[in-house]
Amino acid sequence: MTKLLLSLHVLAAIVAVGPVTVAASMFPPAVRRAALADGTDPGPRAVGAVELLHRICRVYAGLGVLVPVLGLATGLAMGVLGDAWLVASVFLTAVAAGTLIALVLPRQDELVAQVTGRRPVDHRSTVQLAMFTGVFNLLWATVTVLMIVRPGSTTGA
Repeated sequence: MTKLLLSLHVLAAIVAVGPVTVAASMFPPAVRRAALADGTDPGPRAVGAVELLHRICRVYAGLGVLVPVLGLATGLAMGVLGDAWLVASVFLTAVAAGTLIALVLPRQDELVAQVTGRRPVDHRSTVQLAMFTGVFNLLWATVTVLMIVRPGSTTGA
């Protein structure tokens, strides 16, 4: 059962978190392309790309809930729920989720509204969003490393 839970946990992480990290990283440059500073119309394709990237982030963020649920089930089955590496991973996962929910998705909402409404987009807002997205991605990379290395774990390599 442990191997099945671990496999589902890893697959959920790849399928759910992977698209969010990629789409969220692509979002700020897509907004900059769609919101041309010279006032010319970027066309429906550029605006559509921004909307699509935001939709990917929202949908896969919802699916991302499976990752910690399956992770906790796996940790319980392995008997490692109290291990420091897992506690740190759970904490960092919560911070990553909070970053996505509180900082990344709302700013994407604002930028989508500006782009679709053909309102001017402040370059600083895309830079700030890129920074928050980078923090989100760095948190997930750290969790991934902790899951592989598992420092202090008796089950680690």
